[in-house]
Amino acid sequence: MATVSGFPEFLPAGRMVEVRAIDILRTVFELHGFAGIQTRALEPVSDLARKGEITKEVYVVRRLHAQESDKVELGLHFDLTIPFARYVLDHAGHLEFPFRRYQIQPAWRGERPQEGRYREFWQADIDIVGLNQLGFHHDIEVVLVMLEACARLHDELGIPPVVMRLNNRKLMQGFYDGLGVPDPLAAIQVVDKLGKIGPSAVGELLSGLGIGGEQADLILRFASISTAGDDFADQVRALGVGGDLMEQGLAELGQLLAAARRRFPENVLVDCKIARGLDYYTGSVFEIELVGHESLGTISAGGRYDALASDGKRTYPGVGISYGITRVFAPMIAQGRLGASRSVPSAVFVAVDSEDTRGRAEEVAAALRLRGIPCEVSWSADKYGKQIRHADRRGIPYVWFGGVQGQVKDIRTGDQAEADASTWAPPADDLTPAVASTTP
Repeated sequence: MATVSGFPEFLPAGRMVEVRAIDILRTVFELHGFAGIQTRALEPVSDLARKGEITKEVYVVRRLHAQESDKVELGLHFDLTIPFARYVLDHAGHLEFPFRRYQIQPAWRGERPQEGRYREFWQADIDIVGLNQLGFHHDIEVVLVMLEACARLHDELGIPPVVMRLNNRKLMQGFYDGLGVPDPLAAIQVVDKLGKIGPSAVGELLSGLGIGGEQADLILRFASISTAGDDFADQVRALGVGGDLMEQGLAELGQLLAAARRRFPENVLVDCKIARGLDYYTGSVFEIELVGHESLGTISAGGRYDALASDGKRTYPGVGISYGITRVFAPMIAQGRLGASRSVPSAVFVAVDSEDTRGRAEEVAAALRLRGIPCEVSWSADKYGKQIRHADRRGIPYVWFGGVQGQVKDIRTGDQAEADASTWAPPADDLTPAVASTTP
């Protein structure tokens, strides 16, 4: 059977890790009042390509037996932002604004498969969308929520700490306007490649846009500003470029940095090369990397967009950020750096004495499940030793013998005691599989 690369599939223990990460993200998002939604997998290709520089392959889907009148070209969404913008327009009459949503589901993109980059991947997004206006404090809010989620993933699963890099498109636009750059958006998209291709290659691309000499030098000096301190504004102004839009961007960036550092002083800095190449961003932009795993690239990113969604009469400005679940977890699962304590959710394996008494074992399982204890009944009435070995291979810690009034054995220690299925429960640590880092 042919292998299709770029579409990760996990064994059960790996999927447990992924689900636990999703649960942590969902819990943090809901604690902050974000409501979960899900959008369809398919969008018209014309809508997917209408915003930004789309250089990645979009997976196009066609119906084999579609009628001529029903041949709209459809593609799998490559992120969750454009489908969300369409969702807001479709359902605006039923939403209360500002609308706070989270969305955790797969997306598809024609990446060249490599570590951290896949053709099918799970993503977690949060966005806050307003009606015609949206306060800047929401930019701060989504940054803090995602940093809190990253901290929880670090504390609970051992995911490495993160660093968030902040910038502002108004600052960039104002700086380029002050320089007299003829096409600031094109220049921003070139500078967005700086971390990947380096200053020499960026200089060549800028030259192709008609930007050279002192202009190109100042752009590269501006993009090299990176600091966790308050002096970033002085460093920008020292380049001798000014303007109202640039000052507005500096002010917003200063507020965002100060608020984020108050909560997460070790995790945030200003980085003026952060651009986010998609053209719908209009203000704050941010990217997150894992400390010590920079080769994975950006694992979380987002920003402010003031006109992504509009019906011609009303505009729905928003701010959001996404987290690349598969980008982070697929390499760590594959490398054995993250794992689960067992490959099944069952905490108890109910032994079967004989096929004639299987009903008794089912009663035990029903009594345990009624109180939220995951369990399964043996597939056969083999000798107890064989049933115990089967439970052990799957990592199930307890085996139950007899009826509702029976005995339970911890097969890790060999301890066995009388137990009542209507009252007995395993220790909390054994109730569900533990998911954590398996390396220091």
